[in-house]
Amino acid sequence: MMSSSISLFKLLCSLLVLSILPLPSRSADPDPLQDFCVADLNATISLNGFPCKPAALVTSDDFFFDGLSKEANTTTIFGAVVSLGNVLTFPGLNTLGISMNRVDFAPGGLNPPHSHPRATESGVVIEGKLLVGFITTNNVFHSKVLSAGQMFVIPRGLVHFQLNVGKGKALAFTAFNSHLPGAVVVPTTLFASPPAIPNQVLAKAFQVDNDLINTIKSKFGS
Repeated sequence: MMSSSISLFKLLCSLLVLSILPLPSRSADPDPLQDFCVADLNATISLNGFPCKPAALVTSDDFFFDGLSKEANTTTIFGAVVSLGNVLTFPGLNTLGISMNRVDFAPGGLNPPHSHPRATESGVVIEGKLLVGFITTNNVFHSKVLSAGQMFVIPRGLVHFQLNVGKGKALAFTAFNSHLPGAVVVPTTLFASPPAIPNQVLAKAFQVDNDLINTIKSKFGS
């Protein structure tokens, strides 16, 4: 009888521990509880998504988007331009946990090292030849040169890049399991943030002198 009581006590303790442990994390936005929730971008409150546009005001146009159909002007500092297809440009994505970008590259163009804090990224090369690479949290570098029709995946939060290594322009489409994946672009984050990161922090971090930090900042208009 005593043994049965102890076993029951252990079982109850185990169930209690399991009940307070966090559930397995999911690397995507929360599942919606309605058919759709077209974002009201003019709303003043936003908590893990935008408030829904009143259903009576929703039209078919809310579910279609042509913002990725046009080639971007790649005469930029990096020679590459990302056209965003997230909830801020396509409100119909709100709460659905997906988004897409278009990335246009001039010859030699670079989508500079960056990370997406809220999403895993997958992509497919449509035109040209891209060197795609990412770095793990153990500082292991993985990369491969991809041609049209080939696909890649970047685990959530890892720093990665795409470089056009072909002779002509290049084009890729990328997809995310978040309606707003976010992007931390390493060079602009470090050297063009408002207000600026103190020079002594950057000089110490990169083991260079203050003049070099100023030179790099000047490239970004800082």
